[in-house]
Parts: sequence; C-alpha cells; structure tokens
Amino acid sequence: MKFKETLKKIKNYEAGKPIELVVREFGIAPEDVIKLASNENPLGTSPKVQKKLCEVAKNAYLYPDDSMFELKEALGKRFDVDSKHIIIGAGSDQILEFISRAKLDQNSSVLMSQVTFAMYPIYAMQEGAQILRTPSFEHRVDEFKKMIKKHHPDIIYICTPNNPTGDATKKEDVFEIINAASKESLVVVDGAYMEYARAKDISYSLDPKEILKFENAIYLGTFSKAYGLGGMRVGYAIANEEIIKNLYKLRPPFNITTLSLAGAIEALKDEEFVQKAIRLNFEEMKKYQEYAKKRGFKFIESFTNFITLLFPEKLSSKDISQKLLKKGIIIRDLSSYNLNGIRVTIGLPHQNEKLFKVLDEILDAKS
Repeated sequence: MKFKETLKKIKNYEAGKPIELVVREFGIAPEDVIKLASNENPLGTSPKVQKKLCEVAKNAYLYPDDSMFELKEALGKRFDVDSKHIIIGAGSDQILEFISRAKLDQNSSVLMSQVTFAMYPIYAMQEGAQILRTPSFEHRVDEFKKMIKKHHPDIIYICTPNNPTGDATKKEDVFEIINAASKESLVVVDGAYMEYARAKDISYSLDPKEILKFENAIYLGTFSKAYGLGGMRVGYAIANEEIIKNLYKLRPPFNITTLSLAGAIEALKDEEFVQKAIRLNFEEMKKYQEYAKKRGFKFIESFTNFITLLFPEKLSSKDISQKLLKKGIIIRDLSSYNLNGIRVTIGLPHQNEKLFKVLDEILDAKS
C-alpha cells in the first residue's frame, strides 16, 4: 500500500513513558513510581475543577457547545481580546497541525531554533516542507534575522519559554524577530509555559494582546501545564481575524470534549491554584540548581516547570535515564536532541528528594 512519500522521513514523537509501562516492565508498584517526564502539574488538577468535572460527567453523552462561547469569552476577558481572535484546539498541538496544513506544502520552509519542541518539524514534514534550524538552542535574534533574510520561511517558530531546554526569550527580542519576518511569514509564538515565565521575570513575559498587534503572528497557550489539565487536552490560539478564520476551516467539529470544555472554563476561575503551583515550582527548582552545583553539572536557567541538567562527557544521559527508570523514576533523556542531559519536571518535595537520592546512588556507583 502506498502512503505519502513525506511520511518515510518522519520519526514518531516519543511521549513521556506512562506509569503503567514502568509497572509492567519492572514490576514496581504504581504508588512507588515517580513521573517527572511530561511537565505535568505535580499538584494535579484543582479540586474546584475536579468537582466541576464530576458534576458535568452526567452530560458526557452530549456533544459540547461547538462554538465554545463560554471558554472563548473567559479567555477574551483574561487577555483583554475579542473572542473572534480566539480558536480552541485539542491541546495547542492540534492548532500547530492546523497552522502547518494552512501554510505549508512541498515548496515551503519552516524556521526554528536548533533544539525545540519536536512537533514543529513533524507537522511541517507531513506537508513536505523544508526544516531550517538556527545554530543555537537559544532564540538568538541575529541568527533568526540572518536566516529569515536568506530563506524567507513560511512559518517561524518562537517557543518561549523553550521546550525542552527551559530558557526564555526576552519580549523585545521576540518583537524584533517578528518585525524582521515577511508579512507572508507566519510567526508562531508558543507560550505553553508563559505562566511560569510571567511569574519569574516580567521582561520575559508576553501577553497575547501584544502579539495580536502583529498581522503575521499568532500566540499559542495551553491548559496542560500550570492549569493541571494535561489529560483534558485543551489549548488555544490568539491572532488576527483573518488567521483565525482560515484555521477554523481546518478545525473538525466538537474537537474538544464536554468534560474538557467544562474543566478549562472552571480552571480559569481558580487563579489561586495556579499561583500556588507556580510558587511551589520555583521553590523546589532551587533544590535542583543546588544539587547540580554540588555534583558539578551544568544546568540551563529555567523559566518553566522543568529543568535541564547537562552531564559531562564521561556520563551518558541515556544510561542514567534507563537506570532511573528501573528504579521507578521517569524523566526525559535528551540524547535524541543531541544534548547529553536530562529534562526533569519539578515535582513535589518528596519526589524531588527521592530523585536526588537515587541519582546520587547511580553516580556514586560509577565513580
């Protein structure tokens, strides 16, 4: 059977390993497994959201409101934008797919930093587009401007804060990249972790309304991280009306569930939960920074709910990740990104302490 030629070059996206897999493969009790691989909120889902989901569960047989009026109105109020500038997706990933389908073909190109979210190239390659990467993992303005001038890419991705590295790009640098792009280039500003950056340093904070000022830019956000709704799969994008109207032509009906819609609406109301999660995150992140310094590791300053630890050449991130897995600790090995390091979601205090203890045992056995 023949399939699209472009599929031959695409590698499957590797999601973080589920707890169930570790239980099956290593015989570890579920309660003893610690998952610090997928940047989920360690506090879980807001109790208020959980209560709302239980109330709405009786309506699971009904299709959701396909206009998503209430959620778009709530987002519009939060960011001071009109709801006509908003589209909702099954995670922001689905909107990334819409963007690629709307803009790309085999004559197109897509520009991104050297190390960034894996779905950008995957969606682009599905359409046969050429992938362009800057030399650095950071979003360096000079590198982007040079490649924009040379290649005139159809889509430019700015992931800030960046996944999987955790660094962020200053607001004025984002604006400079957008201004350097052609009006025919769509600049995608992916703010999946923006709630964390906004809390850490205002100079790295971007408001969707600021991106809306540019006719060739779109802002993406998600409920999967700070809001603790990874399992509900709700994302959103904010852009000018022309962009949103065209993306809507690719949106399938009822693309998020009745429960997802209710959960996201309720999550927006519980800002106290979000701020509690963010405070805990940065308190615990200090422990990782101290641990890295103690062990002589480098780390990338993080504006997210995870941290990237970089190992010296004598250590293998792949080997260490596998040994942690056998001990019931799931993290993300970054060797597939050509980084000898691991990305660790900042967990609860007892989870982080267990990781430090087990990692010490692994490292000390090597010395």
